[in-house]
Amino acid sequence: MLVQEFIRKKRDGGALSAGELREFTAGVADNTVSDAQVAAFAMAVFLRGMSFAETAALTAAMRDSGSVLAWDGTVVDKHSTGGVGDCVSLALAPIVAACGVAVPMVSGRGLGHSGGTLDKLDSIPGYNTTPERNTFRRVVDAVGCAIIGQTADLAPADRRIYAVRDVTATVESAPLITASILSKKLAAGVGALAMDVKCGNGAFAATPAAADELAASINGVARELQLPAAALVTDMNQPLAPAAGNALEVEFTVRFLRGEVHAPRFATVVAALAVEMLLLAGAEATAEAAEAAAEAALAGGRAAEVFGAMVHALGGAADFMDKCTEQLPMAAVALPVFADAGGVVADIDTRALGLAVVGLGGGRRRAEDDVDYSVGLSGIAGVGDEVGGESPLATVHAADSAAADSAAATVRAAFTIADSAPQPAPVILRRCGNAMISPNPHRQKPGGNHGH
Repeated sequence: MLVQEFIRKKRDGGALSAGELREFTAGVADNTVSDAQVAAFAMAVFLRGMSFAETAALTAAMRDSGSVLAWDGTVVDKHSTGGVGDCVSLALAPIVAACGVAVPMVSGRGLGHSGGTLDKLDSIPGYNTTPERNTFRRVVDAVGCAIIGQTADLAPADRRIYAVRDVTATVESAPLITASILSKKLAAGVGALAMDVKCGNGAFAATPAAADELAASINGVARELQLPAAALVTDMNQPLAPAAGNALEVEFTVRFLRGEVHAPRFATVVAALAVEMLLLAGAEATAEAAEAAAEAALAGGRAAEVFGAMVHALGGAADFMDKCTEQLPMAAVALPVFADAGGVVADIDTRALGLAVVGLGGGRRRAEDDVDYSVGLSGIAGVGDEVGGESPLATVHAADSAAADSAAATVRAAFTIADSAPQPAPVILRRCGNAMISPNPHRQKPGGNHGH
């Protein structure tokens, strides 16, 4: 296959065959396809789109570009399409594992303005986000969950395409997002998937129509590949947690799991996704029972214990849950940012806050950039909160005063202040799923090099 002709076909609106997609993906995995060609393909798909059949073929090819794990029984996972202050995975995996369901979670790094789960975990001293496959399996078996990145043999084609998309303005493509998510999950051997599709000015799907398109794409392609899935469309018109930045979000998660912070929107999304995962896995028969189990795991401290055990099993300190503030990196400068005039937060440009974190060094401008895990925003005010006086919009954590001042200007401009609070918006907007398929641990496994 001439790669340039393959790209030209999609550029001109043609449909790519499963064979063509397999050959291209194999070239991505073995580096016979260049980064420039990956970028051109990604832009062609971004502009021309893909059918469910094409996206399913690309997903399967990316899945089979490396090893495919197999587990005893049904294991379940969750994935978010990305946002600001979205550290749900860090809290959710241990909650579900504490309810007796195994969660082998393969996550990604930051994309564009959104934070990445792996970058957050990399802020924990010693934590290994890319363990050997046997270590991954051992931790899941012993602890109940493990959150890692793509190892060298799990969906290697996706790893390259993901990195190129991050720096070529091709992130917001429903087919490419779908293929990236599902190829990683299927390579990890998950038997069911709960999706959190973000919608709003801090999401890649900025409008309800775009979010619905992405949810439909994920559910449709999952159905093509016989993967039980459910998707929640959730609000991302403000940061989900009051922190944005790698170490800061880890610290928030620890405090959340220990019951030390009140974050209603965050807690609502965590609980809703826990219910979906427990139902998909068949661990609970009703939503009410699943919600009660998740609440008990959190309130009883079992979820916090699981998170601490996972951190330790993957290389972190045994006392991380008790001493996370001492162990996580801390920025040199912490600068509270105040509004020009007091009032109530009426609106937030959430994407701008995410870009402020990237500008501080908490994300990547280029694929090879290092990340400063200590920087970001904490104490972020939410819509409806009163600000002014001694109540800041947020606190900027930066490497130096100049970076802090620059980020502070961005943060201040991102908030709209009014005299009265707007009508509260729900955080769970809607649910959609492919419930026509039931989880079945005995169904035929996908093709590829199976791990045992």
